[in-house]
Amino acid sequence: MAKNIYLTTAEEKLAHLIWRHAPLTSPDLVTLAEREMDWKKSTTYTVLKKLCDKGIFKNDHANVTILLTQDELIAHQSRRYVEDTFGGSLPKFITSFFGGKKLTPTQAAELRRLIDEHEKGDVNG
Repeated sequence: MAKNIYLTTAEEKLAHLIWRHAPLTSPDLVTLAEREMDWKKSTTYTVLKKLCDKGIFKNDHANVTILLTQDELIAHQSRRYVEDTFGGSLPKFITSFFGGKKLTPTQAAELRRLIDEHEKGDVNG
């Protein structure tokens, strides 16, 4: 996945609705969007098409399925942010993120655990 995926506010709202209820039919999605967000059918289908074009969902014969989970999208966006803003340097990102603040012992232990897992290759996903 080479391109950056940005979601508009409307796309985020519909994506969260789909992630909570998928798989579902597109008519069911229209009903949910109307009930939960007061959207018209045309709005739902327009935004759904944009999300499908971005490779997040698939609408095949009125069946909406997930191609990219919320966690996968966040991971992709996070990696792209570090690449674009910090030249791919995770240490530079972490230094900037903490901005001189001290780590709590719990945060430090969690970071050590994550580093150990990734060095050993014991990572799920």
